[in-house]
Amino acid sequence: MGAASSSDTEDKTVSFDIVAGSHSHILFEENYLIMFLGTIVYAIVNSVILALMAIGFNLTFGISGVANFAYGALYIFSAYASWMLLNLLGLPYFLSAVISILLTALLGALMYRFVLLRVRGQALSEVIATFGIGLAILELFRYLGFVGFEYNLPVFIDQSFLIAGTYIDMQRILIVIIGTVLVVALWVFTHHTSLGLAFRGIAQDERTALSLGIDSDRIATVAVSFGAGLAAIAATIIIPLGSIAPGEGYEVLIKALAVCIIGGLGSTGGVIVASFIIGFAERFTDTYISSHWTMIVSLAAILIVLIVKPSGLFGKQKELEERI
Repeated sequence: MGAASSSDTEDKTVSFDIVAGSHSHILFEENYLIMFLGTIVYAIVNSVILALMAIGFNLTFGISGVANFAYGALYIFSAYASWMLLNLLGLPYFLSAVISILLTALLGALMYRFVLLRVRGQALSEVIATFGIGLAILELFRYLGFVGFEYNLPVFIDQSFLIAGTYIDMQRILIVIIGTVLVVALWVFTHHTSLGLAFRGIAQDERTALSLGIDSDRIATVAVSFGAGLAAIAATIIIPLGSIAPGEGYEVLIKALAVCIIGGLGSTGGVIVASFIIGFAERFTDTYISSHWTMIVSLAAILIVLIVKPSGLFGKQKELEERI
């Protein structure tokens, strides 16, 4: 009788262990699925952020042929301009953002007219000139003491939503929406406006465009100004996720270069594809390996593409391919 009772107890214990183990396995699978879906959601956001960082650099190079190495500095300049207009002059946030975008676009135009116009066509001189300007801007802010967590921009809407089991803030959702609208608007602009068609004409064949009466220097000035303005728009919506720092300018430049090199300089479609490749690679590396490897992933991708296809995935500079 006692033996039977002991056997029943052991059977119940074994059954309980089986049920508990099965329940733990189900919870593990659910948590893994939630983590996987959350990684995908944040990878999409990260990809759009990279596209926003790179699209202005790509537009400038594709039209004017200028690799604007002051791009990261223009990004940071617009953020500091917004901060000063907002906190020192007390202007509304939206008005501060609009003015900073216009000021950054103006700075880009002035940079081209007074510096780049004199060295245009000399690739090394263009790189040195733009990098020197960018270095001066960033280090000036550092010298003036614009360093610290107090230098930040407010989020547009302070709210979060649950998507695929993962909480995501409204600022990141707005980044995806604004980034998508901006890409569509750029496509419409370059295909259905006279200035946009002039952009495409210069990008496709500058000599033929010149023979049709298109002023290449004027278009290049506008292109550099547009690129600077796009950098400012990106800063306006991305900077609220963190703080403003001079060192961020160098990181933005590296990321923009990575995206453009992989996608192909001058190719908007290539920039978008490369942004998603790097964005997903970085996020999955951060989640499943370590955050220390995310930058290495981008640099490794650049190295592989330069070895296999130097002009990039969608690049049109075929002479680079003929050298290997």
